[in-house]
Amino acid sequence: MKSAVPLLNIITNYILRRKGKQMRPMFVFLSAKLHGEIGESSYTAATLIEMLHTATLIHDDVVDDSLERRGFFSINALWKSKIAVLMGDYLLARGMLVAVENKEFELLEIVSGAVRDMSEGELLQIQKSRKLNITESEYFEIIRKKTATLIAACSACGTKSVGANGELVNKMKDFGENVGIAFQIKDDLFDYQKTGILGKPTGNDIKEKKITLPLIYSLANSESSEKRKILNLISRHNRNSLKVKEIIQFVQANGGIEYSVRKMNEYRDRALDILSQFPDNEAKNSLTALVHYTTSRDR
Repeated sequence: MKSAVPLLNIITNYILRRKGKQMRPMFVFLSAKLHGEIGESSYTAATLIEMLHTATLIHDDVVDDSLERRGFFSINALWKSKIAVLMGDYLLARGMLVAVENKEFELLEIVSGAVRDMSEGELLQIQKSRKLNITESEYFEIIRKKTATLIAACSACGTKSVGANGELVNKMKDFGENVGIAFQIKDDLFDYQKTGILGKPTGNDIKEKKITLPLIYSLANSESSEKRKILNLISRHNRNSLKVKEIIQFVQANGGIEYSVRKMNEYRDRALDILSQFPDNEAKNSLTALVHYTTSRDR
């Protein structure tokens, strides 16, 4: 990640000091270990994916005009959006070059497909949030593309990195996709459930007019007059904390949380069913624990 440009190195050091849970590289390494021995190809895959993921987070903060990331100032808060976009581009290009330099073209193909899907998912969500007319099937398509596709790429790349055949790679890709969908539903529930950090729902998605599963279900199962009222609050009063609280209470009272938890657990169980088809080993145990963590975490 080093560059001849001093500013790039300053920003890179800032990013490295505030790295997150690094779950995606864990999925790469554990998927590789499940089917073989971790080698150079596995490290290339993990590096490529973590750099890509970091690039997308930087770009997301610009798109969402977010000034915070993981409790610290975001890149665009400190260096403004133009530099943040260029930094994200640099990390994306550098990650791709890691794959090219190591002649890992099959890994690059898997990850490039994920980048395409993530962009489509983000744009679809923006389009739908403007009209506030998202259906449940559209929601699942958005989160499949936006979040699940990258975790699917992690488990597919990890499996591919140890020389596994195409059928096994696709099976692990399905595993990752199911985990990713469960992961995103859990994220979306933080808007409406108490969290470990703040002890109260965040309401962040409502403020950004993002319609997620708890709200979609609640709107679909409410009277038309109440539905109109809630959509009006989201459209016109999404920055008013009292109105946001009213929307959260509406979801809590109309079964949105229970339904979303049930759907999240369905996808978690699908992922675990796929894992159960493989022989027991240390990597399988760790992957099982990681799957459970994605749906039980409090942040």
